Amino acid sequence: MDIPAIGDAEELSCDVLVIGGGTAGTMAALTAAEHGAGVLLLEKAHVRHSGALAMGMDGVNNAVVPGRAEPDDYVAEITRANDGIVDQSTVRQTATRGFAMVQRLESYGVKFEKDEHGEYAVRQVHRSGSYVLPMPEGKDVKKVLYRQLRRREMRERIRIENRVMPVRVLTSPEDGRAIGAVGFNTRTGAFVTVRAGAVILATGPCGRLGLPASGYLYGTYENPTNAGDGYAMAYHAGAALTGIECFQINPLIKDYNGPACAYVANPFGGYQVNRHGERFVDSDYWSGQMMAEFAAELASDRGPVYLKLSHLPEESVASLESILHTTERPTRGTFHAGRGHDYRTHDIEMHISEIGLCGGHSASGVRVDDHARTTVPRLYAAGDLASVPHNYMIGAFVFGDLAGADAAGYTAYEGELPAGQVAAAHELIYRPLRNPEGPPQPQVEYKLRRFVNDYVAPPKTGAKLSLAVAAFDRMTGEIAEMGATTAHELMRCAEVSFIRDCAEMAARSSLARTESRWGLYHERLDHPERDDTGWLHHLDLRKSASGAMEFTARPVEPYLVPVDGFAPAGGPSRHLGEVALVPVATAGPRQSPPAGRGEGPGAPGSAGSAPAAVERLPAERAGDASPRILELLALAEESPGLDLLRPYLDDPDPAVRAAAVAALGETVPAGAGPALADRLADGAPAVRAAAAAALRELVEVLPGGPELAAGLRAALAVPDAVVRSAALEALRALRLGGAELYAASLADADPEVRIHAVRALVSVDAVPALAAAAADPAREVRVAVAKGLAAVRDPAPAPLDPLLADADPLVRGAALGALASVGCPDGYAHTAVAALADAAWQVRAGAAAGLSAAAPEAAVPALAKALADANADVRKAAVLSLLAHRGSAEARTALATAVTDPDADVRAYAARA
Repeated sequence: MDIPAIGDAEELSCDVLVIGGGTAGTMAALTAAEHGAGVLLLEKAHVRHSGALAMGMDGVNNAVVPGRAEPDDYVAEITRANDGIVDQSTVRQTATRGFAMVQRLESYGVKFEKDEHGEYAVRQVHRSGSYVLPMPEGKDVKKVLYRQLRRREMRERIRIENRVMPVRVLTSPEDGRAIGAVGFNTRTGAFVTVRAGAVILATGPCGRLGLPASGYLYGTYENPTNAGDGYAMAYHAGAALTGIECFQINPLIKDYNGPACAYVANPFGGYQVNRHGERFVDSDYWSGQMMAEFAAELASDRGPVYLKLSHLPEESVASLESILHTTERPTRGTFHAGRGHDYRTHDIEMHISEIGLCGGHSASGVRVDDHARTTVPRLYAAGDLASVPHNYMIGAFVFGDLAGADAAGYTAYEGELPAGQVAAAHELIYRPLRNPEGPPQPQVEYKLRRFVNDYVAPPKTGAKLSLAVAAFDRMTGEIAEMGATTAHELMRCAEVSFIRDCAEMAARSSLARTESRWGLYHERLDHPERDDTGWLHHLDLRKSASGAMEFTARPVEPYLVPVDGFAPAGGPSRHLGEVALVPVATAGPRQSPPAGRGEGPGAPGSAGSAPAAVERLPAERAGDASPRILELLALAEESPGLDLLRPYLDDPDPAVRAAAVAALGETVPAGAGPALADRLADGAPAVRAAAAAALRELVEVLPGGPELAAGLRAALAVPDAVVRSAALEALRALRLGGAELYAASLADADPEVRIHAVRALVSVDAVPALAAAAADPAREVRVAVAKGLAAVRDPAPAPLDPLLADADPLVRGAALGALASVGCPDGYAHTAVAALADAAWQVRAGAAAGLSAAAPEAAVPALAKALADANADVRKAAVLSLLAHRGSAEARTALATAVTDPDADVRAYAARA
């Protein structure tokens, strides 16, 4: 392609420029528009399916739901997890605003798991506090957000430019404030300039920093489209970045670029073990210390490490497969099948991910205050790009909202754009076209990221980090020589320049912090101790006037929430300047100069020395599609009414009808609920499945009128069990049914439908009908009944009697565990104490849990004996019940013995006492 002239640039103008259409970016755009600003949203891919969120989300890691968690407790947890290096005012924004954001997302149609009474089903995964809120339809979050962006009132204020990639933020020569950006179209190569009143960076983490063990450039733990774009743009605009030495490292499935998902598996009873089947993680799950323990176990003779699921019952395994093979990674099931592995017979081998930079999962990002403002006026950062430690998805939404609200007060810049900055950005974008035969981007990027693995990944040393800096300096020239011939290749070449910037920042920041902190995230072998006296500081970096990276040690401000073990005093910052490299020994002086080395491809150190397996990506192949479907997709972009969608819903082709149902779920026009209910009776299974999925996704936002109620009731007679389950779920959630209707479904032939009937009966507190279901022939239904009898508003133990005597140990275990909620008076306490001798560990664990509600004099002696049980889960249940009785001296004595238990979970929970 030809290089466009600077003067031919397409110039765009807006009040608020949002760069990045993922989690934080979409929320920033929506909020800025709601505040009256004219918004331009730039996305280098397509907003409909861009960002990490487009891959799906199984749940929220940090939901501070009233009644289940307190904001101050969450702030303290994050402070401890980040070894004290926290600006608590930013973390507190997530803690105090997160629940309102959950409700806002729910009003959009995002579905969070709730119990039968409509309360949020928050689960405890961390050792202290309940913050994890599952999302049953989490794969559709991005679709829901895109639907909001395409609402008519939003389209009037938000202009979306897909396939436009900014490479530099423009700043005013007079006062340094952000005034726009420069980029290009990733399909046509057209040059684009933007003038703006304020700029919000929401480009995600730097997920393509380290190289995965597979060697595949895009096989990263994080979304591989996140190449550190925003980190580099913020740095070159003069903003301060902080915590860049605190890497993101995660446990993942070995040889597969997906998380091991202990977060998901833990509530079902899954956990991490070594090769002996022992739990070994003492620290909490969101700390770098956990990763240090993980790495140590992996390197010991107790490795490999596994995610253990094989001990779980079929119902739990099937539920986990549904989540892990759809919402988390659709290819995950294929990966396991290719290896002949099944969760029922094989535990999942785990390993350690490559390193990355991510504020949302560790702490490395652009420095922001509690309104998402960076140190550059009118420049904002939100989401994984911003340094708000362990902010996760809800924090990204919160800071996107804060940025959008604050930036909306500015209007478009009207002066001349700085010619020098525009010209420099133009050169960065198009220089590969001047050298089309130069080294291709995959080879250069492979080499760059191998250096990251070799010299920057923990454990770190000053010598290796100094070698890294030298390598990245040298590669500046190699990156400038990369060749490209298409706009797509230009995008990839620009990304390599961002990765190089992030790699240098990571290496120099790691050199500057001369201590070890955050467990594996910043482990310095040459400075192995944590130094709170000298280093209870943020480490800020910025670009100096000379173009060098310079550093400042900024003391942590006094806490809003006191945390034991840390006492920051604030005070003045300590300017460190440029970091000094560590001398690296060589082979010594030579008597004569070394012989010259050959030039050209394949010579040591050249880009051509990368493995031949790294090749250019194949071109995308266009798939075939029905003209009616293409017509429908184009129509859906305009958010049509039901009248325009109706012909497609009634089309003779089932594929068109299924696509119309999907469009209906995406646009949600008036009357969508009854129309979806009508499609539940469609003759084609794919259409019925699409309608059932759409109803589940939209149940929180559909008005529950009589027409919808009639359609859902009629669907209970459809032969398809998937339809009947979806209809029951919608009737329950929308409060459109009663006990008699739900009880009739207890006779359904499909166990899954009967489980939905049980949940529906719980929602109306129909205890007699629930008690009748205790004789159901399916074990999983009886387990659901036991849990349901504990969830009604006025629970009592008597209806559990037949389940406590059930022949199946899983049912007895569930019934005994339910005593913790319904109460455990003397007679039932005697039953639970006797059950502690049962042959099945599930029964013993349930009995130990139930005794938490018994009188201390009956429960504590039995629970103390249970601490010697051979099964770790029984001992863990006993510890948790003893915590409920810790007012008893005997309970405290028993807990004191458990702090040396061989199982890490037992030790950790006992230590809480």
